[in-house]
Amino acid sequence: MPYHMKFAIAKVSTKGQIVIPSPLRENIHKGDEFLLVQDNGRMILKNLKNLAADLRDDLIFAEKVEEAWQEYDRGNFIKKSKDEFLKDLQAC
Repeated sequence: MPYHMKFAIAKVSTKGQIVIPSPLRENIHKGDEFLLVQDNGRMILKNLKNLAADLRDDLIFAEKVEEAWQEYDRGNFIKKSKDEFLKDLQAC
């Protein structure tokens, strides 16, 4: 199968929003979620529906862990017993 690359130029709005030009939206649908990776001046978008389900779950978990560390750093944490902690963890 030959490799076919499409490209277009998009602008960032005052709200930080970017419209994906129509030639690049053929397989994008309302509600689709994307992983964004910024690396050395590049921005990569990857549709989450094309990622393995376990990778998506890993990314969600990593985000929750980061949020928890930020709350801990702000002093917003609750002390729990091991059993309470495990019960809450299993509920996720």
